[in-house]
Amino acid sequence: MRRSFVAALMIATLVPLARAAATGEAAKKKAAVAAAEAWVKLVDHGRYGASWKEAATYFKGAVTREQWEQMLNGARAPLGKVGSRRVTSATFTTHAPGAPDGQYVVVQFDTSFAHKKSAVETVTPMLDKDGKWRVSGYFIR
Repeated sequence: MRRSFVAALMIATLVPLARAAATGEAAKKKAAVAAAEAWVKLVDHGRYGASWKEAATYFKGAVTREQWEQMLNGARAPLGKVGSRRVTSATFTTHAPGAPDGQYVVVQFDTSFAHKKSAVETVTPMLDKDGKWRVSGYFIR
């Protein structure tokens, strides 16, 4: 009888903790996706310098504003205007390749551009030192 009581008590304690963890992760994903969407709009409007300024501290330490603007002028500008974009996934992780451990959400968008009808944009916001989600990586495939 005592064993059943202990097991029931453990389950009653762990279930709310698991729900709280899932809720916390969902809130992080939602905030990170919102940050990613706002950030790609800067890129969509050719505001490459502003996208660098709004990026994560880690990102700005890895590439200068001038380098970033050159990269986007070469890779993003030729694609033309965005026709459509939709989030296909958002994955929370504490590890990102080549980056320090932290809190990241890898957001993937299916995107259509004027000159590339089908692309996958991967935008990776991280929780920055100031407590805000800021983009630390951007890739188009």
